[in-house]
Amino acid sequence: MTSVQAAPPAPNPFLEFSRNEWAALRDRTPLPLTEPEIERLRGLLDVTDIDEVRDVYLPLTQLLSLYVRSTANLRGTIASFAAGAGGGDRQGQWTPQTAPPFVIGIAGSVSVGKSTFSRTLRELLARSPEHPEVGLITTDGFLYPNAVLEKRGLMGRKGFPESYDQRAFLRFLSAVKSGQAAVEAPVYSHLVYDIVPGACVQVKRPDILLVEGLNLLQPARTRADGRTSLAASDFLDFSVYLDARRSDLKQWYTDRFLALRSTAFSDPQSYFHRFASLSDDAARGLAEEIWTSINERNLMDNILPTRGRARLVLRKSADHRVERVQLRKP
Repeated sequence: MTSVQAAPPAPNPFLEFSRNEWAALRDRTPLPLTEPEIERLRGLLDVTDIDEVRDVYLPLTQLLSLYVRSTANLRGTIASFAAGAGGGDRQGQWTPQTAPPFVIGIAGSVSVGKSTFSRTLRELLARSPEHPEVGLITTDGFLYPNAVLEKRGLMGRKGFPESYDQRAFLRFLSAVKSGQAAVEAPVYSHLVYDIVPGACVQVKRPDILLVEGLNLLQPARTRADGRTSLAASDFLDFSVYLDARRSDLKQWYTDRFLALRSTAFSDPQSYFHRFASLSDDAARGLAEEIWTSINERNLMDNILPTRGRARLVLRKSADHRVERVQLRKP
């Protein structure tokens, strides 16, 4: 009787780590953040603590430092190559004073904890002597103003790719990566749920720039003429995707919505002030409706399909803590 051989396992482009395996990769560098500092960085209902920073963030910051160093070395090699071709002026574009930032994209669903993750990672990276200047922006600033979204019938799809001024965002990233001394980005207010007219934040060529957003890892789109356009991911030197089960994301979104009634929603200037007085049952029902009709659809159609394009995937468990890490192989 002929034996049937099992099919070989499908190739995996990622190195897989359990939490303990990932934590074991950190060196003996002392933890540069105190518990009060971590608490200040936490978002509403977030549970990031010293253990999470030590076990997850420290190995990541050490890995990122390796990537930043390797990129700097590669720039030096390219500068030498260009100078050898009579490009003396080109070499000046790669000096430490004029080199563009190392750009790290942080993507994932609504309510997965991108903001706390980004703030904490920024603080850790900025305390390294190798890259003291670390900037942070969010793609929220490149949402179309509410008036434009309403005119285009897109208010119910806020956060979907088509709700962003993609051209303006790509111009911003292109300017940052070209090494311009100062680049401006619009400002978004979560309180009024809209772009702040006339306000901007300047990015002044930091060593590292963190860019946080839902749709950062979208692939380039094919235009009507058949040509492929640029995508935000083309400008990223490293990318992180924060992952979690859909059921957990829904629960976290609902819990946060209920908690916001007594915090941000209680401000009379808040766009969501009308929800502050809702009962628990009414607020829970509304949160679940918003999640199902908007956020979950965006997750399934646009965000989750880009997970495999990330350089690093951090998988969270139901208690918000990272339980598994996937690092894309070189």
